[in-house]
Amino acid sequence: MLKTPIIHPTIMEAIARSGHYSQIVIADGNLAVGALNGPNSTTVHLNFRPGLLDALTVLEGVLDICPVQGAIVMEKPADANAEIHDAYKALLGDVTWDELERWAFYDKIREPATTLIIQTGEQRRFANLILTVGVVKMAEESGF
Repeated sequence: MLKTPIIHPTIMEAIARSGHYSQIVIADGNLAVGALNGPNSTTVHLNFRPGLLDALTVLEGVLDICPVQGAIVMEKPADANAEIHDAYKALLGDVTWDELERWAFYDKIREPATTLIIQTGEQRRFANLILTVGVVKMAEESGF
């Protein structure tokens, strides 16, 4: 029996086989994940109904079990609202942050480095997030 905050077997397996620089995608309910699968990605559908589960809840769970060193979001149009990006930054803390143009963002998801795509029921626009897996630091390591 698992005692971790995340108990979904497919998510646990995909994260366990991910290494440094692997990519985990947290997708909103509108992303066409079937068209974006890369050669090494596993897709998990958690979008049972709109709003359930939301992207922030999934991000919190992933952060409980996996080190993250970077994040990428899709560039939003100047007049669009993407408050969720601020919520991501607050949860992620000190990680590298980047924004990619829409089609470059989709290409990034398709890369062989993507090991997991978690589709959520998130309804906010521009909520798709690519995480770069970091390394687990040993207690005696502090210089990186």
